[in-house]
This record gives sequence, C-alpha cells and structure tokens, in this order.
Amino acid sequence: MSANADSHHHGPVDWPQEEHVGEITAGKLGMWIFLLSDAFSFSGLLLAYGIRRGASDMWRCSEELFNQGLCSWLERPEPELGINFTAGLTFLLICSSVSMVMSYAAVVEKDMKSAKMWLGLTILGGALFLCGQMQEYFGTFAFIFHHEGLIKEGLIFGQSNYATTFYAITAFHGMHVLTGVTYLTVMWIKMLKGHFDDGNANMIEIAGLFWHFVDLVWILVFTLIYLIPL
Repeated sequence: MSANADSHHHGPVDWPQEEHVGEITAGKLGMWIFLLSDAFSFSGLLLAYGIRRGASDMWRCSEELFNQGLCSWLERPEPELGINFTAGLTFLLICSSVSMVMSYAAVVEKDMKSAKMWLGLTILGGALFLCGQMQEYFGTFAFIFHHEGLIKEGLIFGQSNYATTFYAITAFHGMHVLTGVTYLTVMWIKMLKGHFDDGNANMIEIAGLFWHFVDLVWILVFTLIYLIPL
C-alpha cells in the first residue's frame, strides 16, 4: 500500500450524516452526552421531591395548621407559591426558546443581523427569568411587584421538606439558566465583534440544545412543584 493511500485511510474523516438528526459533530455529541447526564441529576431531585411529598402527612404548614399548633417548630406559617407570577416567567422562558430557534434559522440562512437580534432576545428572556426568580426569593423588585419575597414571608431553606425541596430544585435550575445566559452572551459578543461568521451554525445549534433542555426541564419543575395542589 502506498504512503498516500495509507495516509488517506488513517487520516481524519467527516462525521457521518445521520438519517434523523443530521450531521453529527464532536461538540453536538458531547452536548447530548452532557444533557443525558444532567437529565439524571434533575430526575433524582424530582424523584426525591415526589417521594418526600407522597410520604408526608403535612407538606406545607398553612395558616390553619399553624393556628392548630400542628407545626409548632415554625415561627410563622409557610406561604403559598405565586403560581400566576411564575406562570408568566414560564411563558417568558418558552418565548426565549422560540427566539433561540429563530436565531439558529437566521444563521443557517446567513442573515447575521437577524441572528444577533434573536439571540439577544433569547439572552434578555433568560436574564428576565433570573430577575423574576430573585424577586420570588428575595423580593428584589418589591417596589414594582409589591411582594416581599418568599424568604421574608417565612419560607426558609432547611425548616421543612416543603421549603428545602423547593429551593434545592428551583435554585439548581436557576444555575442552569445563569449558565445558559452566560454561554449565549459569549456567542452574542463573538457575533457583534465579527468573530462569528455565518458558517458557524453548528455552534448555535449546540448552544440551542442546552437552552431548550433548560426550558423543557422548567416546564416539568413548574408542573410538579407549582401546579399540583398541596
């Protein structure tokens, strides 16, 4: 066998075209593996939540139960979660997934101006979601929403299974949103500086996989923690 033939045989080759998912790359494959492992993390948290809640005789110390002296270890009753406010945040996060799709489509079509706009809107949606979570926890924007936040209202991490599982799961998801916002912001800055050309659609697609995963997980979290009646 000649040297040229041997070099061709053992040299780098293009990733194969898959019938259902398109052309795979090392980055895309790595992201899918990471998301699979991350899905197990969220599954563990949500499973623990379901087990603790199902086995609990009293999940939340309401004002009625507190007045009956059934949760005397608490200084005050535990507040209900603001479903309407969080539903708005959920809608915002879903819209950010749509804008992420639009950004990827614009890159594929080599319309970098639109790609920058849609990616910027995605980042804005994620940032506003984080601001909403800060408001929910700490009442950071109480001057706008007239709500002191769950911590000031008596929902303290560690005082009950209700409080601990709520903060553990929602804060873990919030860290993912923060990571996604940082990730997309780096991409956006590269676009603005012209370091990101219209041939890099794969990079946006990989970032989009992470962002869509974060949005999907939040829908599950919102359904299980906020919507199922106590």
